Amino acid sequence: MRTAIPLFLLFFAYLIGLSQESLDLNYYLPQGINYKEDIPTPKEIIGHEVGEWHVTHDKLMFYMRTLAEASERITIESRGETFEGRPILLLTVTSAKNHRNLEKIRQEHLALTEERGSSLNTEKMPLVVYQGFSIHGNEPSGSNAALAYVYYLATAEGPDIEETLDNLVILLDPSFNPDGLQRFAYWANTNRSQNLNADNNEREYHEVWPGGRTNHYWFDMNRDWLPVQLPESRARIHTFHKWLPNILTDHHEMGTNSTFFFQPGEPSRVHPLTSKLNQELTAEIGTYHAKALDKIGSLYYSEENYDDYYYGKGSTFPDVNGSIGILFEQGSSRGHIQETENGLLTFPFTIRNQFTTALSTIEAAKNMRTKILEYQRDFYNGSRNEASRNKTQAIIFGDSKDASKAWHLAEVLHRHGVKFHELANDMTLDGKRYSKGYGYVVPMRQKNHRLIKAMFEKRTTFKDSLFYDVSAWTFPLAFNMDYAEVNTLENIGPEITELTDLSGSVDTNSNYAYLFEWHEYYTPKALNMILEKGLRAKVAKYPFSLEGKQYDYGTIMIPVQNQELQPKELHDFLSTVAQKSKVHIKAVSTGLTKGIDLGSNDFDPLKKQKVAILVGQGIRSYDAGEIWHLFDTRYDMKITKIDVSYLDKVDLTKYTDLIIPSSSSASMALAAKGSQNLKDWVMQGGTLIGYRSATEWFEKNELMKLKFRKDTLVAKNISFGAKNDFKGAQVTGGAIFQTKLDRSHPINYGYKNNRLALFRNTNIFIEPDKDSYNNPIQYTHTPLLSGYISEENLAMLKGSVPFQVQKLGKGRVVVFTDNTNFRAFWYGTNKLLMNAIFFGGIM
Repeated sequence: MRTAIPLFLLFFAYLIGLSQESLDLNYYLPQGINYKEDIPTPKEIIGHEVGEWHVTHDKLMFYMRTLAEASERITIESRGETFEGRPILLLTVTSAKNHRNLEKIRQEHLALTEERGSSLNTEKMPLVVYQGFSIHGNEPSGSNAALAYVYYLATAEGPDIEETLDNLVILLDPSFNPDGLQRFAYWANTNRSQNLNADNNEREYHEVWPGGRTNHYWFDMNRDWLPVQLPESRARIHTFHKWLPNILTDHHEMGTNSTFFFQPGEPSRVHPLTSKLNQELTAEIGTYHAKALDKIGSLYYSEENYDDYYYGKGSTFPDVNGSIGILFEQGSSRGHIQETENGLLTFPFTIRNQFTTALSTIEAAKNMRTKILEYQRDFYNGSRNEASRNKTQAIIFGDSKDASKAWHLAEVLHRHGVKFHELANDMTLDGKRYSKGYGYVVPMRQKNHRLIKAMFEKRTTFKDSLFYDVSAWTFPLAFNMDYAEVNTLENIGPEITELTDLSGSVDTNSNYAYLFEWHEYYTPKALNMILEKGLRAKVAKYPFSLEGKQYDYGTIMIPVQNQELQPKELHDFLSTVAQKSKVHIKAVSTGLTKGIDLGSNDFDPLKKQKVAILVGQGIRSYDAGEIWHLFDTRYDMKITKIDVSYLDKVDLTKYTDLIIPSSSSASMALAAKGSQNLKDWVMQGGTLIGYRSATEWFEKNELMKLKFRKDTLVAKNISFGAKNDFKGAQVTGGAIFQTKLDRSHPINYGYKNNRLALFRNTNIFIEPDKDSYNNPIQYTHTPLLSGYISEENLAMLKGSVPFQVQKLGKGRVVVFTDNTNFRAFWYGTNKLLMNAIFFGGIM
């Protein structure tokens, strides 16, 4: 039997900072407990003590699989792979008796959330806890704590652990972000000295760009619980809805000079759909964390800084699903040891706090079991009752020109277990056309009623003006969907239980030309495939009708004659294009139209595009990653990532387009020689595209002539103590605003409506050009659709423009003040960037 060392020795080790030489697994483990000797410790498998080095994901995986083989309390599964091919693991930990009846336990647990759940007895029903670690890869104390924690769960002996495992099913994700964890472990370990150096200037504590926080495409995955666009998110959301856990914990890190935080957060910053009882239970669970941290002498705080508003975060998403989300934030050593305001902060100390609160979570879960189970049952009963009282019977959404975007929104609903139906027949509501096969119906009377409200509602009034994250995420606006609330189910079709993938087609052979409109989401993918093949294609600058069909601005025409492929080969290739890009291509037999004929000069030739993006120090990695992901995974387009450090050495003439994402310090990131290189390239015919803060950099460096509206707000009668709240209220952290479109402008090709919702999280306001035709996208005079913006910023936003394009020599400079690719789920504005790429030359 292994026995933990006495408490006073552990506390003494804490006081002296715990030298690496004395580091031992017992530093983390509870005292006075025996541990099974036939199950290996982490060190016996991974080769080092927990906290001595940063565990890499492969070692973490090996140890978890070893424990699952050795312990009858643990089973393990891989739920898929990350973009880099790492397994997305899940451990299920419970008593051996429960393992033998696991599916029955799961079914009874789910039954508690159904209408018949009221008759179920919760006295002997296990509670389900989902514990997840280190969704930000460079916040590694969580995943490293998972090593010791799972060892404890597998080996601890005695009546207390037996009772705990009899009463709980623990779903344990040792690494929410395998790719990021691996990237950061490599950095910390390769910069670790034999003599640990706590100097904050040491290279170990200053990661190279983009850092280990994010996944492969540089996404912050703790914002993807609701949109579910990434493979890691899809795995955990599948697990969540498969089990509907009662408690979900999310172990993070924060600034080095901080201590330890656990929820609840700021009381005034809770989403209105989250119940008061949810927060009361969160606070009661918090008393267990406080007691446990008191015992080991760790400082902590609660009900400050962090909020419970955006349901896309791991600690908030559970709250709208009948669960209780708990955020833990540990002051980060960002390596192995650092000087802080609270003294020396060692990596093992950060791990111990995470380990300690993982244990206090399951203690709270065990002791509050029936209370929390009954809360979950009441939550779903209340949700159904709310739905039955709601006058709105259903939400209809769709796009009569774009089946793919509508399908992808339905896909999000499907991943969350929301029931939805086909549209029975074509219909018109409020002047909007909804077409069968291009639209869906979501009944409101279902158990996920509150989740549906959270996804579809527009909200513009708030108790608090400070937000830790975005204040709006209305999904039909994000997807640029037509949608309406209806008080009847008369046009509802069959329920869709499995989403089948969409398909494309070419209707027949042609010896003259092929046409497809630019409305479908994947048309850029189709056009890129055509141009990459060396085929000629043109774009229509005006609408026309041909053979009984109306074609809009931006229609793509592929002539049959004078192509690299013979007519039959061309048809076969376009059939492949149509299938892969889910577009419908029309064969036509004549060029004589009503409007511009197919041989008109108002069909502009299109060129194969070669696109680059600026990355590296100073560039905002989230924005760059979203663009990289869009090109690489959605449109199958190559994009060259050029680092700012060698921009001045790059021959840019091989590129047609260069994108500069938003930057925290664009003027510093681009060397003077590099900026001149850019300017010369544009003058020779290149298209330069900038986002957000790059807008101001372009104007400062004379790449564009822009006039900005500036904030002149002065703090009057504001105390020093209220300064941060005053400044915070002026932050536009993420809201949705309405613009009006000039649909004849190439930047707006593919948009069938003259209104478009934009996501905005900046306070950059550009004055419109004096010539109206140079303002193809302009904020309306009542722009706020959903979310928070201060009155002062709203006044400046009205009538301003989020897009400008100007000629510079033979080339063009394009700017967007707003993020058109936000978090991979803002499908509705992705095409703006593609239009700038493919049609920049005709703007």
